Amino acid sequence: MKKLLISFIALLILSSSVPAFAGTHGTNGRVSGRSVGAAALSLIIWPGIGQAVNDNGYDKNVTHAVLGLTGIFRIWSCYDALVDRKGGVWKNRI
Repeated sequence: MKKLLISFIALLILSSSVPAFAGTHGTNGRVSGRSVGAAALSLIIWPGIGQAVNDNGYDKNVTHAVLGLTGIFRIWSCYDALVDRKGGVWKNRI
């Protein structure tokens, strides 16, 4: 019962910080053949490659490549490349 209560409280705390990033997620571009290929490269090979294919800035490419060391970031980078998203949080790097 304690674990359930602690998990619920942790979830409440984490979910309360989500609106702080509202409006800072950048703008989606178009899904095209190039963005589908970039998404596949981000997921299968390495996250920074997909951002480079979509002609994003150097800072965004490097940030995605470094954060690609975490497994979950591959999925986010794949989505980011698929919709060819420009901008984002942390000075438009993520």
